[in-house]
Amino acid sequence: MTHSAPDIHSEADIKLLVDTFYSKVHQDQLLDPVFNGFARVDWTRHLPIMYDFWSSILLGTSRYHGRPFPKHMPLPIDATHFQRWLELFEATIDELFAGPKAEEAKVRALNIATMFEYRLRKRNPLSLL
Repeated sequence: MTHSAPDIHSEADIKLLVDTFYSKVHQDQLLDPVFNGFARVDWTRHLPIMYDFWSSILLGTSRYHGRPFPKHMPLPIDATHFQRWLELFEATIDELFAGPKAEEAKVRALNIATMFEYRLRKRNPLSLL
């Protein structure tokens, strides 16, 4: 019997997506040192912000009011970090969800990664070579 994955419809789905994704980040040799080493992310504070961010984007809740890009400016990241972030995010979506919102989440993540990488390269052209 084939089990069809659900689409993203609720706050519980957003929480599952974010928690599962960041669990993968914690285990990743490229991204973990950035998040937990260099940035020393306070996860009890960061995760609720990410719930609000993705809820705003995918469910239209308008709860997120921050400016995410400036927080990424001091990070020691390049194109390989954005690619790995995107790989983990898409793998998380594919593992948990299927449907129009799941596909939208992947497109939105690609757009975010592309925009952030472009803006970082534009600000410091040699940093992403």
